Amino acid sequence: MPAASCLIRGAAAILTGAVPSTGARSSASDLRIAADGTIAEMGRGLAAAPGERVLDAAGCIVCPGWVNTHHHLFQSLLKGVPAGIDATLSPWLQAVPFKARGAFADERRLRLAARIGLVELMRSGCTTVADHHYLFWPGIGYDPAEVLFDEAARLGLRFMLLRGGGTVARGTQAATPACDRPESFDAMLAALERTVARFHQRGPRVMQRVAFAPTTITVALQPAELVPAARAARALGVPLHSHMSETVAYYEHCAERFGGRLPIEVCAEHEWLGPDVWFAHLVHLSASERALLGRTGTGIAHCPQSNGRLGSGVAPAPQLERLGARVSIGVDGAASNEAADMLSELHAAWL
Repeated sequence: MPAASCLIRGAAAILTGAVPSTGARSSASDLRIAADGTIAEMGRGLAAAPGERVLDAAGCIVCPGWVNTHHHLFQSLLKGVPAGIDATLSPWLQAVPFKARGAFADERRLRLAARIGLVELMRSGCTTVADHHYLFWPGIGYDPAEVLFDEAARLGLRFMLLRGGGTVARGTQAATPACDRPESFDAMLAALERTVARFHQRGPRVMQRVAFAPTTITVALQPAELVPAARAARALGVPLHSHMSETVAYYEHCAERFGGRLPIEVCAEHEWLGPDVWFAHLVHLSASERALLGRTGTGIAHCPQSNGRLGSGVAPAPQLERLGARVSIGVDGAASNEAADMLSELHAAWL
């Protein structure tokens, strides 16, 4: 039996998400959604068509589905870990997500974590999730991308895999556990190409997409790999993503590794800026870096609750938007947020 249209009737308000803000709220109270998911009609006093599903929205607000542009679904199983409470970013990374990496050698754990996180996001009105998954290592034994796309499809969510990972080991190779061993650059690019060929859909209303997202490009890749990485992704027609400028340590690391350059200067010099790039966090930025992000139309996944929880600071999202950067909201991992709730994230951003 073909799917029927749906009439949402009697809403207290319908928010459109339109820009400028003068068009962000419709004067309509009723909304008809066609069987293919598109909005067919808006108005007042709309009559139900034969066989049409009718939802009573009295006292409710109707809005577009929220888009979460930066998440870590595997962290759904890592909420409230005592060792990470009140920790700043670096000690928290060591105590929580890095310490738990080996547990996700079991495919069932990732599947469970993804399901929990996706359902939690859905309950707050999220319909699109961009998940920055970086648990890839040689010999992992299964394809995390397959698990994540499968769980999202089962729930009917639009899903974008931000394919993370890196080529730089933490510590000496001989002492590094298997789950912490990096991929080679060639292996990472080959895996990206396979993932894009298998899962990336092209078009305006697709349900599955892929981006290339080395975990933190100034740390997880060798300097000589930055430009080839960006060019490889663009050759495949996929966007670029990474963590950037979350804490002041990014400045210190870039100064040491890149001859005193600022993080966003490094990105600019290595072809990691532009309208097909967005970064998570962007808390600590000089005036020149802010202007550079705006001038290039680079995006930010603004993660206010995680930034607050880890004591990282407050990202200058309003100023970045005024300068021309694209601003979106990211919930970030539940291990640094203790939730996967778009509404509370939006409230924190508003504050």
